[in-house]
Amino acid sequence: MSSALLSTPVPAVAERLAGVAGSPVRELLALLDRPEVISFAGGLPAPELFDLDGVRAAYDRVLWGPHARRALQYAPSEGDRELRARVAARLTARGLLTSGGDLLVTSGSQQGLSLVATALLDPGATVLVEDPTYLAALQCFQLAGARVVPVPTDEHGMDPDALADALRRERPALVYLVPTFANPTGRTMPSHRRAEVVELTARHGVWLVEDDPYADLRYRGAPVPALAAHPGADDHVVYLGSFSKVAAPGLRLGWLRAPSSLLPALTLAKQAADLHTSTVDQAAAAAWFAAADVESHVLRLCSAYRERRDAMVEALPAALPAGSTWTEPDGGMFVWVRLPGDVDTAELLPAALRHDVAFVPGAAFFAGRPDRATLRLSFTAYGPARLAEGMARLAAALS
Repeated sequence: MSSALLSTPVPAVAERLAGVAGSPVRELLALLDRPEVISFAGGLPAPELFDLDGVRAAYDRVLWGPHARRALQYAPSEGDRELRARVAARLTARGLLTSGGDLLVTSGSQQGLSLVATALLDPGATVLVEDPTYLAALQCFQLAGARVVPVPTDEHGMDPDALADALRRERPALVYLVPTFANPTGRTMPSHRRAEVVELTARHGVWLVEDDPYADLRYRGAPVPALAAHPGADDHVVYLGSFSKVAAPGLRLGWLRAPSSLLPALTLAKQAADLHTSTVDQAAAAAWFAAADVESHVLRLCSAYRERRDAMVEALPAALPAGSTWTEPDGGMFVWVRLPGDVDTAELLPAALRHDVAFVPGAAFFAGRPDRATLRLSFTAYGPARLAEGMARLAAALS
């Protein structure tokens, strides 16, 4: 090889990637290839609870029906009309008055976040988030070149007084929340606090992004109205939802509901990203919603996941060191743990893996100074017996 070839410069990647941290959750998903490992790391729905027969039949109806060729064609960026109508009907039944024209179908709710970042954030713009918050949202905002500022939280989510101070001090472009069964903490913001957050962001003229993928998975207590359903929300709240937790994450289908003034910009961002979400997958999802008893399916999910949550919470006192604390979520997928003392859970993870059990260290979920003594556990992927075995392994690793 000539010296000229050896000195050829290597093309560079974009500088904006330098500030984006990798996801330990995605890295730990590689453990799925090791069936001996019990992984509490990923927020994975239980595959045995997927309506496989119903989804298979939905694809059959689409691909053997009179409009099969249309399902393989390009489609409008806004999404399948029937699918949007069915999503709108479910949201309206939950108290969030919605029409199909209010919605944009996305390739998973994660794309909804990316579209919001594209449409609303210029480089250097400020985003306010709960601390801790959803890791992939932090990545999305960092990739957009935003400045992410944490707002303190308590057992009920973001503190409105702290939010008011941050709105005056930081003049953000948007506020991002997961107010229902939050990832990673499992906490739910009560209705009176939601009203305060909606009023504050409206008064300051700031976009409020409500990420709500877990709302269907409630195991106790009464439903709490979405932020987007509160008075004063119509002009500035963007609501993100997903099919991943109710149908299947492999479909990669989600949606966003946005004010009419913002939808054209989000649709333009969608066109630039991927033209439209998979036509055939949207058609199959619409067919599944039309044929399945979706509410009964959700009740089955909640019954199974309630049992699994209870199994994990009941095992925690014996599995964790004395002085540990944890959340007991009313729904969703996650329990948030804090170990006592000055400990870094990232340093404990290798010992857990040697015992064939995994968790997610908590530091990555913080936009500000991380609490390294925290960790996230997901309880949905295993039945009670397997959960008990995993918790026994975690106890051995932590001891």
